[in-house]
Amino acid sequence: MQHIADQIHKTLIKRKRTVSVAESCTGGLVCAALTSISGSSGYFNLGIIAYSNRTKQGLLGIPLTLINNKGAVSAEVALKMAESVRKLAKTDYGISITGIAGPTGGTPLKPVGTVFIAASDKKRAFCREFHFKGSRASIRKQSVATALRLFKDFLG
Repeated sequence: MQHIADQIHKTLIKRKRTVSVAESCTGGLVCAALTSISGSSGYFNLGIIAYSNRTKQGLLGIPLTLINNKGAVSAEVALKMAESVRKLAKTDYGISITGIAGPTGGTPLKPVGTVFIAASDKKRAFCREFHFKGSRASIRKQSVATALRLFKDFLG
């Protein structure tokens, strides 16, 4: 995971680009990975742990109707989180994660381990759905590693 964070670091510094992050189920672990490298203040502007729906709605501007209709753990909400944190921080890129790390909170439609990871820039956005297995700590670790890989790929 550190190797990927190093590659992201080098790319963002070289291109003089910035990133912000909105996390839910990972509780700041993506931010920690991105800021673990000296010099990350050159590209990392803002990290928000939007754990509650109230915070997603109030701070990130996620419409309550979207949360109620699609669920806080959904592609639609993940995309909106990535776009909102990017706009709020005025960064080039936004990353978001929302999911169910467990061991409780899962449903038949969205079992524990369901995670949505999104990224956006001014021209494009993407979101992927994952179903990780394991303990809460394992699901969170897999989510962070996957988010970093996806963002590295998004950077090209």
